[in-house]
Amino acid sequence: MTRRPATAAATLLVLSVLAGCGHGQSYCDAVQDHQSDLGSIVSGGDRGALIQALPIFEDLQGKAPDDVADDWGLLVTRIKALDTALKDADVDPATYDVKHPPAGLSAEDRGLIRRAAAQLAASDTQQAFATVQQEVLDVCHVPLEV
Repeated sequence: MTRRPATAAATLLVLSVLAGCGHGQSYCDAVQDHQSDLGSIVSGGDRGALIQALPIFEDLQGKAPDDVADDWGLLVTRIKALDTALKDADVDPATYDVKHPPAGLSAEDRGLIRRAAAQLAASDTQQAFATVQQEVLDVCHVPLEV
């Protein structure tokens, strides 16, 4: 009689482990699917590279293991904030230069862009990015970009 509960417990344990692997595998599959695109975006040297990569980061965030979900969330939130500030100001992220902002850009818009950029460059965002990069290496055994 005691074998049945032990067998049921073992089955549940195996199923939960397999479910976790499946989630990790879809994450790793997504990382591998996006590696080349991320590499192209980064190697292009465009000022708006992170904003260009936002859809990829959102996809990876949705598939990320629980232990890096908060890091992906912070990274995506900060990129979205900068994207929103630039869009609201009708500014092209690829050409925006903080030292030489476009003529007619209001002081309020400049301030919103500056604050969003500062948050994106903040140490907690940089740490979150380093954490997700390390997670990809540890879990998927490949770099985030190639």
